Amino acid sequence: MAAEFRRGLPNERRRGAGPGRRQRPGPARSMAAAAGPDEADEAVRGTCEDASVCKRFAVSVGYWKDPYIQYFVRQAKERKAPEINRGYYARVHGVSYLIKAFLEKTECNCQVINLGAGMDTLFWRLKDENLLPRKYFEVDFPMIVARKIHNIKSKPPLSKPIMESHSGDSLLIDSHSLDSSRYSILGADLRCSADLEEKLRKHGLDGHLPTLLVAECVLVYMTPQQSANLLRWAASTFPVAMVINYEQVNMGDRFGQIMIENLQRRQCNLAGVELCSSLDSQRERLLASGWEHARAIDMMKVYSLLPQADVKRCHSGSPNSFPRSLPSSVGSPGVTEQAAGAAQGDTNC
Repeated sequence: MAAEFRRGLPNERRRGAGPGRRQRPGPARSMAAAAGPDEADEAVRGTCEDASVCKRFAVSVGYWKDPYIQYFVRQAKERKAPEINRGYYARVHGVSYLIKAFLEKTECNCQVINLGAGMDTLFWRLKDENLLPRKYFEVDFPMIVARKIHNIKSKPPLSKPIMESHSGDSLLIDSHSLDSSRYSILGADLRCSADLEEKLRKHGLDGHLPTLLVAECVLVYMTPQQSANLLRWAASTFPVAMVINYEQVNMGDRFGQIMIENLQRRQCNLAGVELCSSLDSQRERLLASGWEHARAIDMMKVYSLLPQADVKRCHSGSPNSFPRSLPSSVGSPGVTEQAAGAAQGDTNC
C-alpha cells in the first residue's frame, strides 16, 4: 500500500509548522541480533537488487514502459509470478501518480528527495515527460550510489539526459556523489539526519522550496527512533513539504510473519516493523513526528484507482490470477492527491 503524508502545499492554509528498515521476540529476533551492523546493512543493500530485478522483469513483459532500468540491473534469470509483476505495476504507478500531483501543484517549482533511491529511474522518466522539479536528489548507501554513478558514467542513455538538463560551468562527480544543476545523487546514512542535511545542502538543497520526500520500503529498515528522527528533521526543515511512504502494513498476520522470517534468514532485520501493524499506525507515526496531515490507503484501494483498461491489459496474460490475490503478495502507494499509506507484503522491498 502506499502512503503520502502531507504538511501543506501552495494555496493551502498552513496550520503551523511541525518539528521532521518491528522486531518480533523469539527466534527470528535472536537471529537478527546475531548479525553485526555491517552484515545487517549488507542485507538491506541486497533488497535493492531484488526489487530492481523484479521491476526490470515486469517492464520486459510489458507491464509498464521504462527504457532506463535495463542500464542499471540484469534481466531476471527466471520468470516472476503475475502477482509480483502486478504488485510492482501498482507500486510504480501509484507512487508516480502522487509525485506528479505534487509537481503539478507546485508547477515543478519544487525539489524532490528520493530516500533510499537504489536503482530508481524516476529522474529520467520525469525528464522525458518535461516534469523535472527545480532539483531532484537521490540518497542511498555509498556502495549503492557508487554503483549507480558507474552505470551513469558508462551508459550514454543515462548520462546524456543529465548533461542536457545541466546548466553551469561544471558538473561535480566523484565515486560517491554526482551533482548537476538539476540532479544530485549522494551517499549518506539516513539514520543520521545531521550528516544527511549537511550533504544535501552541499549539493544545493533549498530550505525554502516546496519539498517532496519519497521513501519506498526504507523506514522499515530503521528503528522507530531513527525513522522518527528523520521524519522530524524533514518536518522542521521545510516549511512546505510532503512525504510519500510506501511500506508494509498488517505485519502481524501470517503472511507478514512469513515475510519477516524469510528476511531474517538473510540476516535482514525489519527494525521498524512494529510501526507497520496497520494503516492507523502508519498515520500516527507521521502525526507524532510533527506532520500536520497523514492519510493512508491499502493496496486494494490503490489497485481500484488505477486506469482499469490498463489493469485489464495486465491481467490478460494471466486470467487465472486476479486482484483478489494482490493483498497477500504486494503493496503499493495511494493514488489520490492527498492519499497516504503503507504497503502490505512486498517481500522484495
